[in-house]
Amino acid sequence: MSLKQDINLEKLPKHIAIIMDGNGRWAQERGKDRLFGHLHGVESVRDIVEGSAELGVKYLTLYAFSTENWDRPQQEVVGLMELLVETIKKEVPTLNKNNIKLNVIGDIHLLPANAQKELDEAIFQTSKNEGLNLIMALSYSSRWEIVNATKSIAQDVLEGKLKVQEINQEIFNSYLSTKLFPDPELLIRTSGEYRISNFLLYQIAYAELYFTEVLWPDFRKHNLHEAILNYQQRERRFGKTGDQIKNVQIS
Repeated sequence: MSLKQDINLEKLPKHIAIIMDGNGRWAQERGKDRLFGHLHGVESVRDIVEGSAELGVKYLTLYAFSTENWDRPQQEVVGLMELLVETIKKEVPTLNKNNIKLNVIGDIHLLPANAQKELDEAIFQTSKNEGLNLIMALSYSSRWEIVNATKSIAQDVLEGKLKVQEINQEIFNSYLSTKLFPDPELLIRTSGEYRISNFLLYQIAYAELYFTEVLWPDFRKHNLHEAILNYQQRERRFGKTGDQIKNVQIS
């Protein structure tokens, strides 16, 4: 029996964020180099993007490459960048076929010029799609994003474009790289690690966290369905009591 049929489509998380972890370990368990794991991780990306679109999820953010990942061995970084360029070229027709819009967050200027070019073209070619918003976090870290937002706010205050008294959560959100997207309601991390790794720290304040032992190259639609079903069994209170939430639902 498929888990998909048990999902309440009226209570889907609007935005799912995933820390795709375990590619290197998956490869090492098979006696291969880490890039072999990243290559097979792309298959999981395809499957989960397709699965999210099928369900009607509106936003899917994938943590593909952090600012800290630049410190990995040079061979792995170069290989990852080449894989990124190759994958973007191949996937644009599929994204358009499935009405998926590509977005990117992160310090993109650190990426190689050819990767930036392919990303810009892919974003443009999918810009009119109105289905799933696929958000790739590339050269991204939450601390980078928060510091960058703070600098921009300070600059606008100095230039008289913004008053200190006007700064609130809504204003701060408007300076983040995620300003066009709602906050994630479900955060998934694969590979059995129990940490956030500098990912969307501000935005996941009220997200439900789901950790799985499955390594990313083995993560498929049925694993996504398990995570969503787990999410749907939780009571989301946002600081209120359980009774308050039940009373709102009844009314």
